[in-house]
Amino acid sequence: MDNQAEVREFLTSRRAKITPGQAGLPSGNRRRVPGLRRSEVAALADVSVEYYAKLERGNLAGVSPSVLEALARALQLDDAERAHLLNLAHTADGSDALTRPRRRSTQWKAHRSLQWVLDAVTAGPAFVRNGRMDLLAANGLARAFYDDVYAAAGNQANLARFQFLDPASRRFYPDWEQAADVAVAILRTEAGRNPHDKGLHDLVGELSTRSDDFRTRWGAHNVRHHGTGTKRFHHHTVGDLTLAYEGLEMAAAPGLTLTIYTAEPGSASEEGLRLLASWTATSQSHTAHPGE
Repeated sequence: MDNQAEVREFLTSRRAKITPGQAGLPSGNRRRVPGLRRSEVAALADVSVEYYAKLERGNLAGVSPSVLEALARALQLDDAERAHLLNLAHTADGSDALTRPRRRSTQWKAHRSLQWVLDAVTAGPAFVRNGRMDLLAANGLARAFYDDVYAAAGNQANLARFQFLDPASRRFYPDWEQAADVAVAILRTEAGRNPHDKGLHDLVGELSTRSDDFRTRWGAHNVRHHGTGTKRFHHHTVGDLTLAYEGLEMAAAPGLTLTIYTAEPGSASEEGLRLLASWTATSQSHTAHPGE
């Protein structure tokens, strides 16, 4: 991806989000922009207006860590946005090449021991995904949970394609707009962390071409860390589910995340997961022993 364009659009979008009042500045009556002026960001970051204008044109190469930190403070970046800015700066310097994941000659496949770990989780869906939101490995309950994703070959077991190109996602995610925001923010974060990923380029191009909802969100340049929280789902077999999730970065496979969903003990959602597990076991038994 074009690093200078990414930097320019990210900084411009962050500047537009901050009102003078949020920055502790007088609002005035003659403002032509919705957020801060370049001169105000420069003053808050303690750099010259000319230097900040150079940064906002996309020239982050050689910028010192102290200036990046000052810029992050001036723009009131959260942890995910700050990390994204640092990733963009590393790419501008070329230093991202030192930490860039090696290109794998073959498609990644879960080790047997990892699959054993996933299969040992029996009370909730457990799966491994990459930053492009490809489902790479899953336990039986996760495959049943995401059966709509797996059922359509066009989704290619990718949660982002399912989100924006498959009508079934509107039923599966009761809070569809929020889920769409999260999906794009995950992809945008991955683009900053791994800007040379051709598969990601192709996916973003496909979704931008085929989905207005995606294209609008992609242009917002929002990023986020997606480690823990609660989501609502509607599964076609067991109905409404409210599930907590934890996402764990895999030390043995940088760039991959192990996610586990679980329900509150004693809740209707916990009973729903039990029903889904029972339905899955019954279906597998019928498949293994047809006609019995």
